[in-house]
Amino acid sequence: MLDIQKIRADFPILHQQVHGKPLIYLDNGATSQKPRAVIDSLVHYYERDNSNVHRGLHALSMRATDAYEGARTRIAKFIHAADPAEIIFTRGTTESINLVARSWGHAHLKPGDIVLTTEIEHHSNLVPWQQAARASGATLTYVPVLGADGEGGLDLAALDRLLTPQVKLFAFTHISNTLGTVNPAAEFCRRARAVGAVTVIDAAQSIGHTPFDVQALGADFVAFSGHKMCGPTGIGVLYGRRALLDQLAPDETGGGMVSQVTYDDARWKPAPERFEAGTPNMADAIALGVACDYLDALGRDRIAAHDAVLAQCAMAKLSTLPGIRIIGPRAGAERSGLVSFAFAEVHAHDIVTFADEDGLALRGGHHCNQPLMRKLGLTGTTRASFYLYNTEEEIDLLVASLRRTVKFFGVT
Repeated sequence: MLDIQKIRADFPILHQQVHGKPLIYLDNGATSQKPRAVIDSLVHYYERDNSNVHRGLHALSMRATDAYEGARTRIAKFIHAADPAEIIFTRGTTESINLVARSWGHAHLKPGDIVLTTEIEHHSNLVPWQQAARASGATLTYVPVLGADGEGGLDLAALDRLLTPQVKLFAFTHISNTLGTVNPAAEFCRRARAVGAVTVIDAAQSIGHTPFDVQALGADFVAFSGHKMCGPTGIGVLYGRRALLDQLAPDETGGGMVSQVTYDDARWKPAPERFEAGTPNMADAIALGVACDYLDALGRDRIAAHDAVLAQCAMAKLSTLPGIRIIGPRAGAERSGLVSFAFAEVHAHDIVTFADEDGLALRGGHHCNQPLMRKLGLTGTTRASFYLYNTEEEIDLLVASLRRTVKFFGVT
């Protein structure tokens, strides 16, 4: 079990009041809070090592380079990549997926090909494939979601007809940021590989919450963001199998990613440098490595167990509220540490506004899932998302706040 009070002491931001009430932060699906160790690493870099990496020969540059490349090695270990060169630093999940959509898509997609994704994707794993399909003449198809509230997860039986040899790429989320559905990523990768399709996993909601092994999953590309796993904003990772990365042209060109330049042409460095043009985000990459240390010290298996307890607790207690509609897996089914819900008579933004008065940070809206919301007949939901520093007592306060809100709006 996690020592929650000890963990909470590591997060300075949690020890404040909002509108005179203790902060209850339940918006971890949007961004997680940062432990002191991560904050201190940023301060240390800027106070001691701030310099550009790779090309400098002075002491600061060499220290910065060692720390930056050390972070790459640390993150490779965090996801069990075979080679640190398979780790490309990006600004986050969105940029990572766009890199694959443009570089891989430009080289491999053509008319008659199919890109397969799902009906529960975040816009970051949907819009880039729309653009790639439009540019190449390929067709975009979707694995359907089951149930009026998405409670049935994805229609796995549909994969038998959808995963054909015409499918060149299958892009899917590991954990839905709206439903809380946990997809069988290893099975998806295995079935895609059987028809020769490349896989892209959006791991933004899972990477900091559960053990993650890219080799065991059989993934070709994996995208995730640092800010959802106790790391800084503005830094993320694209993992790609080395054999695939070596075949790709860079998405951006400029300094740092070239081995030779003439007035007529340029040659690229190997991965990962060829995909990291310009001055990289050194400080945040280094701090992301520190976040990996922090999470592994706690144990992501224990974090996952803690998330599951909170999700089931929230499902049970929220279900007692009048007029509530909870979407995603039903009580007792596997669900990540988030719960999305709606009230027919109350807009999600009103729910979030009233909760803020009680010191609660929730998320209200479509959660970058507009097509899914329309399919479920919703304009948006309220989402409570949990992490390693949240408690069952906070869920009790959430339910109490919601009772006050629904009473005010006359929900029965």
